[in-house]
Amino acid sequence: MGRNLQSDVGGRDRLRPVDLARAHGLSTQAVRNYEEAGILPAAQRTASGYRVYTPLHAAALSAFLALVPGHGHGTAAAIMRAVNGGADDEAFRLVDGSHAQLLDDRRTLQAVESALRELERTAGGGAGGGSGARPGGGSGSGAQPGGGPGTGVGLRPGRGAGAGSGPGLHTGTGAGAAFPSGGGTLIGPLARKLGVRPATLRAWEGAGLVRPPRDPRTGYRVYDEAAVRDARLVHQLRRGGYPLERIAPLLDRVRAAGGLEPLEGTLRDWHAQLSARGRALLAGAAELEAYLRARG
Repeated sequence: MGRNLQSDVGGRDRLRPVDLARAHGLSTQAVRNYEEAGILPAAQRTASGYRVYTPLHAAALSAFLALVPGHGHGTAAAIMRAVNGGADDEAFRLVDGSHAQLLDDRRTLQAVESALRELERTAGGGAGGGSGARPGGGSGSGAQPGGGPGTGVGLRPGRGAGAGSGPGLHTGTGAGAAFPSGGGTLIGPLARKLGVRPATLRAWEGAGLVRPPRDPRTGYRVYDEAAVRDARLVHQLRRGGYPLERIAPLLDRVRAAGGLEPLEGTLRDWHAQLSARGRALLAGAAELEAYLRARG
């Protein structure tokens, strides 16, 4: 375990709580709280009961404060408690876990960017200069994959799905097919367009991933522009092997950005946040290593 953490109390090595607090921009109560939480090693007491800290406590506090930005307060505290309790392997396991989480977050970001690129790629083609795949664009032809002539599935409310489709979106097959009263597409045509079963779309809805409104006249699900976008993004991520529970926060980012186009700025911010976490993990590791060396 190394030398006694309090063996050098006295002389210039002796620090008051206020000395430790001022050096780190904290209150003396915060320093006491950290000691009680095990983040700092226990302090010796004077004959009158006052706490006595040492440079080793200062190193422990520096390590903890450096760990917080990369690991979060809870994990940083657990790391310090493990080290101060002599469980170095547990501390290293916690450190490894934060690095693994960062790597997983980077892979998630790559998956989102890959899915968005695939959406752009599939939205760029189609007869007549457009396809039904891209939010904000209509279908260039009444013939679509997964259906015969006249089975158009446009994705933009208020645009035609082919010649003679009328003011709404074509959501059925052949003459006399139903139109949602407010525009959009129904579950069957969208499922065919994506190559999935309607039950799959309902499962995604049940998981909160896709939120189609209901036609007030018929009660049917009507996939508007935002719901189609979400369904296509879920489809791409599912094809990449992502479980439903991991897709939900990604869609939240898309919705918070207001769609795919504004998401570019969000993705840049996401990259910056991951880079900042990476540097913070390095800084925390350096301070933790300094504390371990000082502890002996």
